[in-house]
Amino acid sequence: MKKAVVITLLASLITTNMTPVFAISDVQKSTATPKQFKSMVKKNKKTNNDYKYAYVNMDWWKNFNDDYLNDYIIRAIQNNYDLKMATLAVEEYYQQTRMQFAKELPSATVGYAPNLVKMPGDTSTEGAFAAPALVQYELDIFLKNRDKTKSVKKLWEGSQLDERSAYISVASAVGTTYLNIVKLDKIIELQEEIVKDRKEIYDLMMLSHSEGLTSTADTVRANKSYVSGNSDLIELKKQREQLLHQMCVLIGESPENANKLERSHLDDMEYSGIIPAEISSEIIVQRPDYMKAEKMVEKAGIDVRVAKKEFLPTISLSGLALFNASTFGSLFTTKNMLGAIGGFALLPLFTGGSRIANLRYSKAEYERILQNYYKTNLTAIQEINDSLVSIRMDREKMSETIKQANLEKADFGYNQQRYEQGTISKLDLIQVKENLLVIDKLVATNKIDCFVDYIGLYKAVGSKL
Repeated sequence: MKKAVVITLLASLITTNMTPVFAISDVQKSTATPKQFKSMVKKNKKTNNDYKYAYVNMDWWKNFNDDYLNDYIIRAIQNNYDLKMATLAVEEYYQQTRMQFAKELPSATVGYAPNLVKMPGDTSTEGAFAAPALVQYELDIFLKNRDKTKSVKKLWEGSQLDERSAYISVASAVGTTYLNIVKLDKIIELQEEIVKDRKEIYDLMMLSHSEGLTSTADTVRANKSYVSGNSDLIELKKQREQLLHQMCVLIGESPENANKLERSHLDDMEYSGIIPAEISSEIIVQRPDYMKAEKMVEKAGIDVRVAKKEFLPTISLSGLALFNASTFGSLFTTKNMLGAIGGFALLPLFTGGSRIANLRYSKAEYERILQNYYKTNLTAIQEINDSLVSIRMDREKMSETIKQANLEKADFGYNQQRYEQGTISKLDLIQVKENLLVIDKLVATNKIDCFVDYIGLYKAVGSKL
């Protein structure tokens, strides 16, 4: 009788958290692993980062023929912290998928429980050793757990698309920032020459004023122009410093290294690639945000199916094996073993309407995600069309600006001849030269605007140029 009581106590003990136990993972031991899960394990074990370079399409960036730019994009791929977080987010969702998949498999728990038992009315105590083992398995007859795994897997697949979007966005940011720095280098160079000429004009005006040839008002205007030019130069240098700091962060370096960033001269930069006049709809459906929106619609549909299956009963099997003996040596023997196997089916009768609310919530969420999918489609078309329009218009503007620059250059050449012939003063020649420098600044701006437009199209098509 005492032995029966002890066994009963031990059996109840293993159902509490007081017994030290350890879990055996059946995920690694299972030989019936679904094919799709094997593929997930394979994809998770990447040995290199080649897929990241494929995300940003490095071949396209080579069209700028700028080794510095290519190097900065590579450094961003390797060191940018936003990209590292995006990659880690993929790993998080992957592990969530594995955790959900584990719920489709049996769980096994074993433990060891030494005990001292004192029965009522007995002054002596009796020692015992127990080794309980418990196995539980929910029969997924209605494939509810399978659908839950599919739903979580869609999140994992969506995180991979988010990772791809992040790499494209960061590469675009690096390219745009770099080009704007190169533009500012050129504009600052031209602005310094303008300031130098304005200083020379001011000095000439002061000399003429001292000889009574110019009025005080003209001298003040010359000084105002010189000061204004200096102010513009300081603002341009401030913008360049800020962009250099931004570039350092993008490539994962300290902004203290901003002055060490090398770049090409704008005059040496040319884009050698071909920009299409129109984009096929097949490219649009390859955008990562479009593909993710599609995955989320699929996930929402699975969630509705899961919500419907919550109305079905839950069927589970459980098994218990308990070895109990007064001596450790005789513990694992058949005469000291207690075994049991059973099952149960549970169907909630009343849950306060939570299952109905959950189903309606899932359907409403599906409709919302579906509308977002439609919106993503329209937004993708809009962004691509906007990029194509910007490219076309900025190219036309660039062409007109170059014509204007050529006219200013010819005009400066004529005035230089007139100055050499003595028909105009040096002051007049310097003023004409400033007109040429101003239009050169506009040419530099328009050239970079065109390059940035190309990057905008690259981003709009998901790097598929």
